[in-house]
Amino acid sequence: MIMPEVTGMRSLVRLLLTSFVFLSSVDNGNAGITSTFIRSEWPSIDIPLDNEAFLVPKGHNAPQQVHITQGDYDGKAVIISWVTDDEPGPSKVQYGTSEKRYDFSVEGTMTNYTFYKYKSGYIHSCLVDGLEYDTKYYYKIGSGDSSREFWFQTPPKIDPDAPYKFGIIGDLGQTYNSLSTLEHYINSGGQAVLFVGDLSYSDRYQYNDVGVRWDTWGRFIERSAAYQPWIWAAGNHEIEYMPYMGEVIPFKSYLHRYTTPHVASKSSSPLWYAIRRASAHIIVLSSYSSFVKYTPQWMWLKEELKRVDREKTPWLIVLMHVPIYNSNEAHFMEGESMRAVFESWFIHYKVDVVFAGHVHAYERSYRISNIHYNVSSGDPFPRPDKSAPVYITVGDGGNQEGLAGKFRYPQPEYSAFREASYGHSTLEIKNRTHALYHWNRNDDGKKVPTDSFILHNQYWASNLRRRKLKKHFLRSSVGWTATY
Repeated sequence: MIMPEVTGMRSLVRLLLTSFVFLSSVDNGNAGITSTFIRSEWPSIDIPLDNEAFLVPKGHNAPQQVHITQGDYDGKAVIISWVTDDEPGPSKVQYGTSEKRYDFSVEGTMTNYTFYKYKSGYIHSCLVDGLEYDTKYYYKIGSGDSSREFWFQTPPKIDPDAPYKFGIIGDLGQTYNSLSTLEHYINSGGQAVLFVGDLSYSDRYQYNDVGVRWDTWGRFIERSAAYQPWIWAAGNHEIEYMPYMGEVIPFKSYLHRYTTPHVASKSSSPLWYAIRRASAHIIVLSSYSSFVKYTPQWMWLKEELKRVDREKTPWLIVLMHVPIYNSNEAHFMEGESMRAVFESWFIHYKVDVVFAGHVHAYERSYRISNIHYNVSSGDPFPRPDKSAPVYITVGDGGNQEGLAGKFRYPQPEYSAFREASYGHSTLEIKNRTHALYHWNRNDDGKKVPTDSFILHNQYWASNLRRRKLKKHFLRSSVGWTATY
């Protein structure tokens, strides 16, 4: 990317200094920064039902709550979903590479469900496959004057140096703070969202209002999710175990509304799966499904990690809801059981970064591990580990439960930066060796990059033979040559 000379130099200096501090701190094991900034611009209350953020599209039976996700393993398909409220209507998607010209069409499926006495609209889901890489597609759903038109861009083909920019959002909800986060993300230039769980927070309501708030949230996110894939992970607020209402089937609303391409990665459940996109291999785990030894999720992850080919997709990213490392009083140590089961695998396979939510604050760790600890060992503390991923918590989307503002003191040595504010992250992959990471605080209506660093790829940047890549790989991406 070519930038004006002064701006470019300032950006590079800032990133280099941040990276230097980050890497130096990993080596020294020094505790990081606890920011004192706490945002309180708006109260943590849901947006009223009649607000324009939840606007119902005009026309009889017009498609609403439109959202897309990746539909296959390698990024040549999308799943397009929407709801019609008045009657089933067609489950057909018309699409093509020119605006207003739809050369292809495909039929999908339709379902609905009840939750207490609430009856959902007609939920349509359609797999559009056989797409070309790096192509803009226009699509049309609905019929007659009530039809609606959108577009999406397919990713570049699977390649170790394919650049791509992901957004990372968690615990979003539907407050004014949620809207601020969503608008800031839309302006970030992100090409797909990695969503780490807790979508609508409808379970904070009762009876029919639970379903109503799923509908408002679907319309709320449409401004982004209809135009680019959101890669879904489920959180605790998707469980919706409400026996007083006669609702005891976990994830009922979520599984009806938000489809995932789990079959493409040989998963037995929509709650855990994997995709490959551009130069990234993304693994989605379920914090609220069984994951101990010999369970279906454990067995699947064991095999999926073997399928990762870092020569083709060098970036290995894991999504989960409950953070493994968390120094906030909120949900402290809730991820310990999953850490005990999976952390050694993350080290062995050199996972680059693990994103989680659940804690309503932001926190980033150094590269550390605690794999030497067991109940009888004398080594209970995490230690610096260059083979470990960076753990990042982004449960700060803006929901009505508010911020988790009480961090534990002293700040543990594994914690690099933490702040109780609303925001979102972006991970901009440049090539096989480097990616630029930013956490953007939503500060008084402005996008403020508060925490940033250069993420070095665990596979390519740590292998002596692979370090000898031609210098143009680095120069073409960020204009400088890293020193390891």
